Amino acid sequence: MKTKILNSLNEQINKELFSSYLYLSMSAYFENKNLPGFANWMRVQAQEEMVHAMKFYSFIIQRGGKVQLKALEGPKNEWASPLNAFEEAYKHEQFITDSINSIVSIAHEEKDYAADNFLQWFISEQVEEEESTNNVVQKLKLVGDGSGLFLLDQELGTRVFTPPPATGAQAN
Repeated sequence: MKTKILNSLNEQINKELFSSYLYLSMSAYFENKNLPGFANWMRVQAQEEMVHAMKFYSFIIQRGGKVQLKALEGPKNEWASPLNAFEEAYKHEQFITDSINSIVSIAHEEKDYAADNFLQWFISEQVEEEESTNNVVQKLKLVGDGSGLFLLDQELGTRVFTPPPATGAQAN
């Protein structure tokens, strides 16, 4: 694997791990606000991001590359409101989408078709990630801080973690 794509994939591992860390911090924020459904939603999101990091990790190993983990920056732990937290989560997902799109561009430049093929799953996944997060943002805008917040909390509490099917190196 060429250095430029390997470095980009290693950087993405760090971004995915930070995403998990950020959503876990958001989960703790919601727990402290007595919104266990929101906290559950964010815990599930944290689990998904960890799976994403491990997909990158496994792909690098499968291709004979060297994984290089870096220190994680500590996420913030306080938000102005549930809406503010989800707006930040939505912006973060857009940041991750841009990052993955950049890696796809590098894969095209390097003619690394295996990396391009691998990254296509993430392209589709990010459409879902942005939609899912934005849906909560829009619902929060509708319900405001009133009793609808507690109904939305109950709805978000029903989300469960479903790992994606294993492929390639992940199946081993």
